[in-house]
Amino acid sequence: MMCLPASPPALALRTCLGLGLFVLLCLGIGQALEKKVVKSKVGEKASLPCCHEIPSSESLHNYRVYWQKNITDVVLAYPEEIMIFQHERYQNRTKMDPWNLTLWISPMEILDNGSYQCVVQRNSVLVCRESVILFVTADFSKPNITAEVSADSCESTEMVITCSSHGGFPKPKISGALNNMSVEWNASWVSESSFSPYNVTGKLVLNVTKDVNITCSVEYSGFAKSTSLPLKKTNNCVVPPVPPPYNVITASIIIVITFILAITLAARYLPRHVCSHCCKRQDSVEEAVKEYTKAPMSSKVTAETSSV
Repeated sequence: MMCLPASPPALALRTCLGLGLFVLLCLGIGQALEKKVVKSKVGEKASLPCCHEIPSSESLHNYRVYWQKNITDVVLAYPEEIMIFQHERYQNRTKMDPWNLTLWISPMEILDNGSYQCVVQRNSVLVCRESVILFVTADFSKPNITAEVSADSCESTEMVITCSSHGGFPKPKISGALNNMSVEWNASWVSESSFSPYNVTGKLVLNVTKDVNITCSVEYSGFAKSTSLPLKKTNNCVVPPVPPPYNVITASIIIVITFILAITLAARYLPRHVCSHCCKRQDSVEEAVKEYTKAPMSSKVTAETSSV
C-alpha cells in the first residue's frame, strides 16, 4: 500500500506538499534505514547522496523523487522530471543531480543542520528511501585570552584569566592547559536558540609563583582552535632578612659594653702611669747634676788645705 496516488492532480499535490504529508510512506515498511552522515561548514557547499542512480537507458521522466527534511519540511519534489515544489528556505540554494539524484545545498546555513530523506518511486512503486544526517558547523573565532592581576605579593601574583570565542556552531567545549597540565575553566555559553551561533567565555583564577604559559582551546564537532599566552610573575621584591635571635642580640650588647668599659678604663689609667714614670726620671737627672756640681768644690777645698 502506497500513501501517494499514482498521478495526483497538481493542485492536490501542492496542498499535500504544503502540509508536509505527501512523502509520508506507510508505516508498514519496517525496514531499518542506514543513515549516512555528511559534514559541512557554513558558507560551503554540501552534497547529500540519494539511494538510487537512474540507468542511462532511462530518464527522470519515469521517476518521482522527493527530498524532505525531518519528514515535515519538503525541500524539493520532482514528479516526472519537473520540479513542482521547493521550500522557501531552500530557494536558489538547492539543486538535484538528474542521474544520481544527489541534493546540493549552497551556501550552507546553520538551520540546514538536521536529518534528510531521499524517497524514490518508479511507476508508483517505491524504489528506495534513505536518510542522511547533515551536520553543519560554523567556525569559532580564534580564542582571545586576557589576564588581570587581582592581588600581588612577593610570593605569588593572583590573576583572573579570561578566554573568549564567538560566532561558532554547535555548542563548543572549552579546555585549557597550564604548562602542559590540564586546567578546568568556569565556562558560560550564550546563544539565541539551539540553532544559532554560540559565544563562549571561560574564567580561571591562578596564583602565579613563576613565569608560566596558559593555553585555551575551543573544540566543536571535531574541530578545534587554540591560543596561548605567557604569564609573568609581576612582583619580584626582595624578602627582608630575618632578625637574629634574642640571645644573639644580648650577647652582642654585652660584648659592646665590655669593649667600651675597657677603653674607658685604659684611657683613665695610662696617662697617670706615664706621668709618674716621667717624674721619676726627672728627679734622677736633677740628683745627678747636683752630685756633679758638688764634686769640684770638694776638690778645691782639699787643694787649698794642702797649700797651707
